[in-house]
Amino acid sequence: MAGRSRNTPEHPSAAGGGEPGEGLLPADFDLADLYGARGGGDEDLDDSAVLVPPITLPPDSELVAAALAVPLIAHAVALARWTLPHRPVDEFGDLTDGDREAAARLLGLAPAEGEVPEEAVVEAMRAWALACDLDLVETGTTAEGDHAAIPGPDLEAAEQGDPSVVLGLWLDAAGIMRELAAEADSLAPEGEGEEEDAPEDELSDVEQARDAAADLLDEALQVLYEMTAFAEPGEETVPLGVLAALLVVPEGEEPDEEMLGDITDLMVTLDPMLGDLAELGLLEHRPIDPDLFEEEGEEAEDEEAGARRAAEARAAAAEQEPDEEEAARFGTVRLTPLGQYAVREWLLEQGYDAPLVGDLAEGDAEALLRGITESGNVLPDLELQAWLEDREPEAAARELLAAARGRDVHGPVRRMFCMIAVEELGDPARPAVREVLDDPELSGAARAWLRGRGEDVAAPERAVALWTAVDSFAAVMLTSEGDAGRMRDLVAELPVTDNPASYFGELWRVDHPYTPQVLEIVGELHLDRGVAKEARKAAFRARSQQR
Repeated sequence: MAGRSRNTPEHPSAAGGGEPGEGLLPADFDLADLYGARGGGDEDLDDSAVLVPPITLPPDSELVAAALAVPLIAHAVALARWTLPHRPVDEFGDLTDGDREAAARLLGLAPAEGEVPEEAVVEAMRAWALACDLDLVETGTTAEGDHAAIPGPDLEAAEQGDPSVVLGLWLDAAGIMRELAAEADSLAPEGEGEEEDAPEDELSDVEQARDAAADLLDEALQVLYEMTAFAEPGEETVPLGVLAALLVVPEGEEPDEEMLGDITDLMVTLDPMLGDLAELGLLEHRPIDPDLFEEEGEEAEDEEAGARRAAEARAAAAEQEPDEEEAARFGTVRLTPLGQYAVREWLLEQGYDAPLVGDLAEGDAEALLRGITESGNVLPDLELQAWLEDREPEAAARELLAAARGRDVHGPVRRMFCMIAVEELGDPARPAVREVLDDPELSGAARAWLRGRGEDVAAPERAVALWTAVDSFAAVMLTSEGDAGRMRDLVAELPVTDNPASYFGELWRVDHPYTPQVLEIVGELHLDRGVAKEARKAAFRARSQQR
């Protein structure tokens, strides 16, 4: 699974998804009104440095139960057990004609007596093929020269719910279905014959189309993975139009008329592929309502009438916003926990860092603070909560405070998250906090924390107070992610006296790695020109001092 690229207005599948009918399509509505989403943030994403957000997965036992509840998986396991002690097959490993109907009855796809519908046999053979692909069934030749099938070595472990076996089998099945979904999309109706009989250039075209469909499906799954990671519980379902828009509309742009048409085409392309994956429990999928499109064989309208109809549809859409049910007719999709598990495994196979929430909880405080400070795809609050759980508060606070020390470039953020964790621990952390009242790096924050809890603790010395001010400002600066409003508020709160030259004359001498940068930001953002000028002068002096 390659790193996705959401900035793909000319994606092959978006441009070549086929011509939908002229019914009321997503392109006939305003994207924001219909889907409640636009093209994304302002920053440019570099595919070479994809940051995969952390997710929370349910326990293995729940994932195993969900995997075994997938009908196709349950059928494959049942057929493997049915082969005991062995069952005759043909030279291709397929069931004989008589056993095909028996398999359909065994799986409950046909009544115990009477005629077996053809579709029931087809479904039973699909399950048989999957059982063979997963090695739940092994075929070979007996000593007498007959072809036979026997259960594979993993059957018993699968029936007993062994997590590594069951999830491994399900993941293999998901990979097969993922490949088949892309392959089915790449074949045009006239290309359903034997590929071996096609000219070489046509085979090349099919292979390129298959690769493009596979890339598109991978991108869609990764977008769903990211959206699910950040979704509130119960809000993981995504309109198909939102998913398509994120793949079509470049970052920071509004969709134009052409993009809205591409979104519609892409939805039509993705819809059947997502339906295939839903069959294996990787997704929950509501397909596009076929009534939205013209019935086949309906007489085509002339160009002028079609243009008039489209204009009327857009005008009607502009006057009223479609309700949830109407929007859902354009299709929805939800990545299940099993789907999150699969996408994460595929990302890990490709070398991406795809963390789980709580990964840092197993390490010590030093590893925790280093991880949440230096990693770009960590949710600090959740990692802190996971680490603090079941730890003795006083000992945890002591360990965190010790790990927060250091005047390296990450030190300010480490100390910020340390105090957030100490705040979470509350009163039981007091003894550990008192122990650092004389520490030059922690004293300021420690004294402020204790005074906030009503303790009669002296204010820190002037040098410590100034150092702590720079340290705290630097922590916000490093974690504000370019939020100018947040930085302006912080600058406005600086305790600058009526004599800014005196204040900044002290501040630029503070021996802190971020003193120059802090002063430069104050010089850029402070609304008082006199204060800003003194800050810029102090920044120059601080930078000269550090050279």
